[in-house]
Amino acid sequence: MKRGVFAVGMLFTLLLAPAWAEKAPEKEAGKGAEKEKEDAIHDELRALMKELVAAYNAGDVDKLLAVLDDNVIVTWQNAAVNTNKEEVKAYIEKMTKGPNHIVDKSTIAPEADGPSLLYNDDKTAVAYGHSKDHYKLTDGTEFDQNTRWTVTLVKKDGKWKATSVHISANMFDNPILNMAVQKTTMWAGGAGVLIGLLLGLLIGVFFRRTRKA
Repeated sequence: MKRGVFAVGMLFTLLLAPAWAEKAPEKEAGKGAEKEKEDAIHDELRALMKELVAAYNAGDVDKLLAVLDDNVIVTWQNAAVNTNKEEVKAYIEKMTKGPNHIVDKSTIAPEADGPSLLYNDDKTAVAYGHSKDHYKLTDGTEFDQNTRWTVTLVKKDGKWKATSVHISANMFDNPILNMAVQKTTMWAGGAGVLIGLLLGLLIGVFFRRTRKA
């Protein structure tokens, strides 16, 4: 990110007052131009995010891939890694259309935590933030998933392309884990009831035989 000039000490300012008076307008003008340039870049990146989100939520894989670099690296929530656009397309189709797919539909709602960080003469941007995603599985289960994301973008031939995307979730607190715990608890509870009934039956039979004896 561009940084503004630091204020100088009073003595130094007095000694260089004439020069400061001459240079200040030029510096202020430069700062204004830089800010306008950065604002324009951030507007481009925000527009790109809207395009990416709209394509994903509409299930338009081809339009989604158009935002990605040919050699994009994508790390998904389940630790699966894709290293190019073809792998990204194959992964999405496997998860949503394959014979053993588990996801019926998913939508994302990413929000940036702050302005993108600009590098390489404003040709590289790093964006980061959070998202509340919604999933509907093939068995009818629906849940929301809070995720964190980081995206690196590079401007090529006048267009921004995502070169890396990383998505992660809290491994200690997430809907999948909670559902697994609930199922385990229900199974354990059911098994406990069954074992209790069997023990009760065996004890009853034992006492009956003892009384007869």
